[in-house]
Amino acid sequence: MDNRFGDIEIFLTVATQGSFAEAARMLRLTPSAVSRSIARLEKRLAVTLLRRTTRALALTAEGASYRDRISALIADMADVEGSLGQANEVARGLLRVNASPSFGVHCLIPALPGFAERYPAVKVELTLTDSIVDLVEKRADIAIRIGPLRDTRLRAKKLGHSRMTLVASPDYLARRGTPRRPDDLDAHDCLRFSFRRSIDSWPFQVGESVVQKPVEGRFFGNSGEVVRQMAVAGCGIARHGAFHVAADIKAGRLVTVLDDFNPGDGEDIHALYAAEDRAATRIRALLDYLGSIELLAAV
Repeated sequence: MDNRFGDIEIFLTVATQGSFAEAARMLRLTPSAVSRSIARLEKRLAVTLLRRTTRALALTAEGASYRDRISALIADMADVEGSLGQANEVARGLLRVNASPSFGVHCLIPALPGFAERYPAVKVELTLTDSIVDLVEKRADIAIRIGPLRDTRLRAKKLGHSRMTLVASPDYLARRGTPRRPDDLDAHDCLRFSFRRSIDSWPFQVGESVVQKPVEGRFFGNSGEVVRQMAVAGCGIARHGAFHVAADIKAGRLVTVLDDFNPGDGEDIHALYAAEDRAATRIRALLDYLGSIELLAAV
């Protein structure tokens, strides 16, 4: 038998601790044994995993990629082993879930009664915020995120995809006119977000190209739900995920605008959770349930 699994364990420990000496202490090895193990692993993979200097230790791009992919494989193996032992285990306990107000109000909360009926021993604590929260700091088991994933330390289950659309209330359009081209937005109030990561331009398909159109307006909101309600109230034109405004469009409270220039972009929606928590029965129960009911099938 070769030493590849031992080398992988040593590499992951070094990557986590950021130090050969600390990894050696935790694994009860000598620093020279740790160094030889890393060298052996790098030789087998034919890549440099770590950059070592007298002052610092850092992962290379290849090292970071290897760490993430190996960690995912180990989590999958733990999930398989855990599921064998938990096949007959009942999901129970407190499940803390964090989501954006828009997704929570329009998708998640309507799904909770069905989940509670299927898993009566699970208690759900739901927190809605547009802020990016740390799962450990906020003691959340699952965080539902819309858009690009940034934290590679977490596992992710894709729940769906929602296209983006421009909407306004019939009352607003009656007062201000309906824009026919993206440049017409210069004469309109475009509803924008007040948080730091917001972008004050919207994409449009013009001919063969997608162009970014800067937008202006007198109203800002600190969440998607606030901006949606502003749009319904007639404050201006908003850009939302289709899931967020589907009920308003169906009820006639909002109508879509500039459909001919919609670039067809959208956002993926994921449930994030710590890799080491994946085998927890209550977490797997909610992940499986949300996947089974196709939350975004209608949009």
